[in-house]
Amino acid sequence: MTIALREQFPFYAARAACHYLDNAATSQIHSQALAAMVGQESHRANVHRSPYRLAEAATQAYGDARAKVARFLNAASCAEVVFTSGATASLNLVAYSFGETLKAGDEVVLSAAEHHSNFVPWLRLKERAGICLRILPVLPNGRIDTARLQDLVTERCRLIAITHCSNVTGAVTDVAAVVAAARAVGAKVLLDGAQQVQHGPVDVAALGADFYAFSSHKCFGPTGVGVLWGKKAMLALLPPFLSGGGMVGSVSLETATFAAPPARFEAGTPPVGQAIGLGAAVDWMMTLPWAEIHRYESMLLARLLAGLAVFPAVRLIGPADLHARLPIVSFEVAGIHPHDVCQVLGEREVALRGGHHCAQPLLAALGSEGATRASLALYNDQADVDAFLNGLEHALKVLS
Repeated sequence: MTIALREQFPFYAARAACHYLDNAATSQIHSQALAAMVGQESHRANVHRSPYRLAEAATQAYGDARAKVARFLNAASCAEVVFTSGATASLNLVAYSFGETLKAGDEVVLSAAEHHSNFVPWLRLKERAGICLRILPVLPNGRIDTARLQDLVTERCRLIAITHCSNVTGAVTDVAAVVAAARAVGAKVLLDGAQQVQHGPVDVAALGADFYAFSSHKCFGPTGVGVLWGKKAMLALLPPFLSGGGMVGSVSLETATFAAPPARFEAGTPPVGQAIGLGAAVDWMMTLPWAEIHRYESMLLARLLAGLAVFPAVRLIGPADLHARLPIVSFEVAGIHPHDVCQVLGEREVALRGGHHCAQPLLAALGSEGATRASLALYNDQADVDAFLNGLEHALKVLS
């Protein structure tokens, strides 16, 4: 299965020897997504309001992409899918537009495990509007301590904004507990799904959240496009984030009215080719045997974790078991900077990432200043894991 999937990614045709283990940062683009983008750019036109054939075809393709994303998310309507430039833009959109409905003293609950994209916008809103932030701590294994929800989610809570899966530890959040705590006080829920979507379609109806954000480039699509899903009724209540062409109802010298969602949140020329590429990527993902893929990824993860446990100098950052966990593994090597580890393995064609992973509060809570990260995707294989473990053994000898 993995070999057949690998062959569908142009990256491996040119770099067969590369052991790419930086999928939490960016996955490789699928051939179907690439072909869709090339096809669109060879029939290039802007979308909306033009009656000539090229523009009508572009508008149709853009709408079809939205419909494919809606199916991928099991959304109730295409109108619930907003195209953005990525998960960061989606999260900022909610922080700004939902933030406009908040007042001083209202509370937003975050966790210490958040990516900076779901932390810094709320810090800025705190400075700008006087809201209060309450922070769910993490346990020693990096999992969010959802038992603290009952203490931190009060009647003043208006939103819980939380990661679906940590980009550092791979730990998957207990979303049901989060949603239950929010509903008990009438609060809303925003999920950062940037790491989750690479590992299969997401059912937003079953999750019960109000907003869901993710990026195309982490789920086998192009860069430069992302998604904010929001319940139709919620989106209708929010003011726009950016203003300009395409998001208005009417404009006079004195005032402007705004279009209904999703157009209200898509000012200017949208990322047409990228959205079409994303649509093709998630369309392909919907055809895959995800139960089999999940078993395969878990087998690779178990092999990687067992290999790391052999090295006394290595400290795992995150859960050591496979429960509620995706194949994202971060670790420290005593006395060695993560960038040095990455460089030595990079010389052996093993692609990793090192640093704070845009999650400094999480690493600080776990007593770390920086970690090396290996992250697996559905096209990785045992040879990739073995190359990583052999490369790490070599790096420890070279750098110690």
